[in-house]
Amino acid sequence: MTGEHQSLSLSHQRPESPLRPCKLPRIDGRESTEEESESIERNMTPNSRTQRYLVAIEYIGTRFSGAQQQATCRTVMGVLQDAFQKFIGQPVSIFCSSRTDAGVHALSNVCHVDVERISKRKPGEVLLPHEPAVVLKAVNHFLQKSEGDIMVVDVKCVPSDFHARYKALERTYFYRLLSGKEPLSTFEKDRAWHVPEELNVLDMQKACSVLVGHHDFSSFRAAGCQAKSPIRTLDELTVTEVASSPYFPSVLDREQSSYGLASSVSVSKKLQDDSPSLAGISDELVENSGAVAFHKFGVRKRHRCFVVTARARSFLYHQVRLLVAVLKSVGTGDLTISDVEKILEAKNVSAAPPMAPACGLYLGHVNYDLPSDI
Repeated sequence: MTGEHQSLSLSHQRPESPLRPCKLPRIDGRESTEEESESIERNMTPNSRTQRYLVAIEYIGTRFSGAQQQATCRTVMGVLQDAFQKFIGQPVSIFCSSRTDAGVHALSNVCHVDVERISKRKPGEVLLPHEPAVVLKAVNHFLQKSEGDIMVVDVKCVPSDFHARYKALERTYFYRLLSGKEPLSTFEKDRAWHVPEELNVLDMQKACSVLVGHHDFSSFRAAGCQAKSPIRTLDELTVTEVASSPYFPSVLDREQSSYGLASSVSVSKKLQDDSPSLAGISDELVENSGAVAFHKFGVRKRHRCFVVTARARSFLYHQVRLLVAVLKSVGTGDLTISDVEKILEAKNVSAAPPMAPACGLYLGHVNYDLPSDI
């Protein structure tokens, strides 16, 4: 899709058009203050009017052939670059923090882009950069004309040497598994891994304790990985049971799950107590606890939903999906904790089960140490 769209000349739109990006007002309706202008200029490339923006985006990865731009496929960076080109009237290069694979989603992936604002009325005249709020609104306007499966969620001015990939301090990924015999809901298609078997969350959490930390993760490194070393520090690996509607655990949720190691029945009971609407979260658990299970006609039987959280500064190629595959196998009883230790020690990806499908993986957050004056 990238490269096939002809750039739009914004200068031919009617001046009064509310969709003309170069005329978009500040969100708060104010003119730029002297302090704001000085702040922007401090973070521009020396001797130029080029501004580097840090851009956070969310997307459903189902119809993308990954994040990295490709010549003949629809990609996240390709669609985003096309939207920026339509906004500013010239090509740009965008660099992302994390190169997610085809089918992988993002709650917040981050990239950076350099933009030089050229006057439409006086070609060649370079103007002061757009405010971040203007960039967000204008780029989203063009993105919504392209399938509507990607959106800018935040924009920030950063110094010219700030790199979205190399300045990242850590990345957090989530992986959703839906457990239960019922067919997967239409609304969950391509959004989670459906596992028909029951999953033992306690065993999965014990397996996490084996894998978290500083290790040689060669057994969790797919062929084609370009990293120089398989050594990585996995700062967090947890499994949390949550409501079966799309939801991702907070830090508090994950800590409570890790420290409590509560039984599957009590976890499900807590969810039911907190929200009566979740009473159908697991009919089998309710039956085992002695309660009477009711099924209302026309109401889909809910799956149990588990979210695996993996957090580290960086990951190997397909590392998270390989980790999830091992945890799932432990949850179904196909692997023991001893087997997990042996897989880690084998330092060979052939020792691990086939990796989990891309559809359940979400890039959750990329963390930076951003200067406070930006």
